[in-house]
Amino acid sequence: MAYFPDVPKIVYEGSKSRNPLAFKHYNPDEIIEGKSMREHLRFAAAYWHVMRNSLSDPFGGGTALTPWDDLSDSVDNAKKRADVFFEFLGKMDIDYYCFHDRDIAPELNDFSKSTAALESVVAHLGDLQKETGKKLLWGTACLFSHPRYAQGAGTSPDAHVFAYAAAQVKAAMDATHALGGLGYTFWGGREGYATLLNTDVKRELDHLATMLHMAVDYAKKIGFTGQFYIEPKPREPSTHQYDSDAAACLNFLREYNLLDHFKLNLETNHATLAGHTMDHEVTVAINAGALGSIDANQGDTLLGWDTDQFPTDLYGTSKVMLKILEMGGFTTGGLNFDAKRRRESHEPIDLFHGHIGGMDAFARGLKIAAAVRADGRIGDFVKGRYASWDTGIGADIEKRAVDFDQLTQWVTQKTEPVLASGRQEMLENVLNDFL
Repeated sequence: MAYFPDVPKIVYEGSKSRNPLAFKHYNPDEIIEGKSMREHLRFAAAYWHVMRNSLSDPFGGGTALTPWDDLSDSVDNAKKRADVFFEFLGKMDIDYYCFHDRDIAPELNDFSKSTAALESVVAHLGDLQKETGKKLLWGTACLFSHPRYAQGAGTSPDAHVFAYAAAQVKAAMDATHALGGLGYTFWGGREGYATLLNTDVKRELDHLATMLHMAVDYAKKIGFTGQFYIEPKPREPSTHQYDSDAAACLNFLREYNLLDHFKLNLETNHATLAGHTMDHEVTVAINAGALGSIDANQGDTLLGWDTDQFPTDLYGTSKVMLKILEMGGFTTGGLNFDAKRRRESHEPIDLFHGHIGGMDAFARGLKIAAAVRADGRIGDFVKGRYASWDTGIGADIEKRAVDFDQLTQWVTQKTEPVLASGRQEMLENVLNDFL
């Protein structure tokens, strides 16, 4: 059965096309810096937004039209959603997908029944993957929606809740492993606090680390070799979430001896909420050798919550792809569209428009980034700006071959430093030349 009978497979038609159901810039076979766009970008669709987002908000119920969904918690209905999703992936030419366990199978308020439902749907997803060649980029457990997790999961003050969450993670890891998932993500959701008046932060962080070490041990036990990720977010729904930004996550991983096992899954909208740019967050992760994957979306700076809009900002996509290319490309993960349609865009075809726009925006970002690198002006300027560190006293400092006394002696023999301009405006103009 075709669920999108009026939508053809989306193909590349070039920048002059006016067909809203065609790529203008994403040409999957185009070679950029020795790899195809498909390889560079590694697009994934988020099951939770494509299939499960009702488009509700705090002031009104959902508007999304989902004629294939009878809204029941039956396994048959869950399998039908999977069929719809894989038709969508095929028509969008998206190779990967991501899911939470409770996206793909119902929460039945009974652990054994919920797990049995998950296993049944996972078997169906496995058949769909074999038929289509689509792959699971990463899986995860939803440890934030159910009332039992209102005060956290791995950081809950209730040991019973921690145990339940651990069992749910085990089941979600089993599902991810069964589907050949390339990674597994931990998103804190409610791993934080509303007030310090009732919170033992040290104990909660210790418990969260225990949960992650258990996951590492279980992965070894079942032979799961996929990459583990942590996804930073500063707040909402918690007043403060422990995984608040890239730096906080890296500090946590180092403190609890987990950095060898985890990389970061960074989201643009979360960077905005943390008061950072996405290229800042990406840079922090890359510098630590810990950039794993990206949730591709954007937020609205006029709104103080996670709006999960499809990425359309070419400055943003270009700067992110500059960093990805400098890193040498993804070695794990990819670009997952953790993005939803606006509440007014409620028809099924709007799912296609949103993903087409996001894929084209990142394709343009990739092309712009490659052009900037080939031009060389920005890279050469940055290299020249730090030239004093390449020889002489700068090189000695970097090698830690001098101390305070030696530097004091060196400075007393010199005149005052003369700083060169940072040329910010010129460099912004150079970037604009390519946009």
